[in-house]
Order: sequence, then structure tokens, then C-alpha cells
Amino acid sequence: MTITPGGRRRPKPKIVDTRVTRREDFTHDLLLMWIEKPEGFTFKAGQYCTIGSGGIERAYSIVSAPYEDELELFVELVPPPEGNLTPLIWDLHPGDTVTIRPRAKGIFTFKPAMPNQFMVATVTGIVPFVSILRDYLQNDDSGHHFYVLQGASYVDEFTYDTELQRLAKEHSEFITFVPTISRPTEKNNDSWTGETGRVNAITEKYADRFGLTPDDTIIYACGHPGMIEDVKARFIPKGFRVEEERFWKQDD
Repeated sequence: MTITPGGRRRPKPKIVDTRVTRREDFTHDLLLMWIEKPEGFTFKAGQYCTIGSGGIERAYSIVSAPYEDELELFVELVPPPEGNLTPLIWDLHPGDTVTIRPRAKGIFTFKPAMPNQFMVATVTGIVPFVSILRDYLQNDDSGHHFYVLQGASYVDEFTYDTELQRLAKEHSEFITFVPTISRPTEKNNDSWTGETGRVNAITEKYADRFGLTPDDTIIYACGHPGMIEDVKARFIPKGFRVEEERFWKQDD
């Protein structure tokens, strides 16, 4: 039970069951999974839902925009002993059941005050940015430019690069996408011809190239904690506002 400001008790929201509708594997440790959106479930682009299996729960940022019929999740496998939930998720297939808490949460959402939106991500950290862009396009909004930088070790870890490249081509007036590979000399990346280096290491170069200033730009950093700390160290002393959301390899 929870107590309202007026002193009345009200029951806690019940955890509900929902079904897996689709699954797509990208690498041995990265997959996309779609689940049914429970009736009445609402969220803001960039927020997360809490799903569970076998009595274990974890929060996952939602790739989908609020208008979509399903909840799309981008999941990274965390093997035991650190990982408890994702090994169970890896055994799920369409038709299987997961639990979901009925309320989305999170404040890592679109902040429209600044015209320039500088978004920095590592691998699964791209999730809230995809949701925000889909929502922005659906709402036919204007007045902002989204500069999306995503880093990965290997080409096949990007997952949403095709969608982001398409959006950047179709809406070049307000979307710019820059993917970068941190291990360009490894065999798995032989086909790569784009930017190289850790994503945090190229942020200042691109901020300068795009002419971004603290007066017209908000920075979002999502993903590996080390990347986030480095971005903050580079930009906060210059007067930039940095919003952060940490994704790490644990699912306890």
C-alpha cells in the first residue's frame, strides 16, 4: 500500500503479464524483442519499462515511440554470475510471457528548450534517442536539430544504423547521424569506411564542426558510465548542460 498526500491508502499498481510478439537476433549477445503493450500503458519517448521473467525484473528503455502498438526493446546479454534476467530473456520466443509493471518511468526525455540536441550513445544507449526521434517525426515537430553520435566496437553492434541513416537522409534539415568504430583494425570491421575512435573522443571535434555552443545546445549521454563521465568532463567546464542515462552490463 502507498499513502496519498491526503492520508488515504491506495493499492500499489499490479504487475501484469504480456506476450512476446517478435524477436530478432543481431549478434550472440544483442537482440531486439517486441512485447504487447498492455491496455492503458502510456509513456514518454525516452522513458523505460520494467519487465520480468522467472521472478527477476529489470528496467529497459523503450525503443518504440508512444504511438506504436508494441513495446520494442534492445537487449544485451549479460551472462551469469552478473546477469540474472537476460539469460532468461534469451530463452524467450514469440508467444512466451513476461511480466511488466504498468507504469513507465524516467526523466531522460526530450528537453525542447535548446534548438540543438547533441546526443551521444554507446551500443544499447541509442535506444532513448531512437524513441525521441520517432516521436518527434510522428508529431511533425520542428525547430530543432538532432546530432546523434553512436559508438561501438564492431559494425554489427549498431543495429539502428540503417534507420538512423535513412532518417538523416530524409530529414537532413534536422537530423545528423555519425556512427564511429573504436576497433577499426579488427577483422570484423574490415568493411568499415566511416569515423573511427571512441565516441566520447570525437565529441568535441563534432561539436566544433557543427558550431554548437552552451547557449543553444543540450547534450545527452547514454550508455557506458565511462563514456558519460568523459563527456561530462569535456563539456560541463565549458558551460554545457549534460543529461545522462547510464547503461551497464548488469541485470540484477
